[in-house]
Amino acid sequence: MAKTIIITGAGRGVGKSCAERFLKEGWSVGLIGRNPDPLSEMEKEHENAMALPCDVADADAVDAAFNAFVGRFGRLDALFNNAGITLPGKPIDEVDVNDWRSLIDINLTGSFICARKAFGLMRHQDPRGGRIINNGSVSAYVPRVGSVAYTASKHAITGLTRTISLDGRAFNIACGQIDIGNALTDMAYSMTQGMPQPDGSVRAEAVMDVEHVASSVLHMAELPLDANVQFMTVMATTMPYIGRG
Repeated sequence: MAKTIIITGAGRGVGKSCAERFLKEGWSVGLIGRNPDPLSEMEKEHENAMALPCDVADADAVDAAFNAFVGRFGRLDALFNNAGITLPGKPIDEVDVNDWRSLIDINLTGSFICARKAFGLMRHQDPRGGRIINNGSVSAYVPRVGSVAYTASKHAITGLTRTISLDGRAFNIACGQIDIGNALTDMAYSMTQGMPQPDGSVRAEAVMDVEHVASSVLHMAELPLDANVQFMTVMATTMPYIGRG
């Protein structure tokens, strides 16, 4: 029986790359995203894919999507909590409060809602257990200039990861976090053109193929439940992270 995973933010970028890799490896994959078109395209191309368009911040929609997936495939072995957004770089006093709330609603509350639903399914299925992988960021450790909302959300993801990892022990639920730095996706193309640096300059940064993220998430997901990658950082080797600031 094929392993099963739900991937949020599956319509583009890191989520799409991971979804395609898991499908290639024979997993049954639930595809969550707000734009149904790319999800439907993957569903048409792969019989083991299921498009589940919804907003991760909508608890009722998430419940319905996860229930539909389990109704078709029987169980949930893994969740990749990947959906997230960013804001244009600004100092804190220029960040609109509504923009802050929108980002936190998706990056943090959406991750909580999806993890909450996955945890409940994994806790009560037979055999019991599963794995939750949260997409953090190198910003969970070191901020970029003008990234207060995004950085705060990713620091909070680390707290979410640690708590789920602890609470999941009693139910054979493992939880880990992948922290990604400068994976080249459409969203990250601007990194190759120039990014603001702490000294006020704007410089192009090193990037890496997003496929390295997909293979890393697959490795985490394929481990037996008695082993766990608690935190993994995968990044462009020479990007400004180690010692940045």
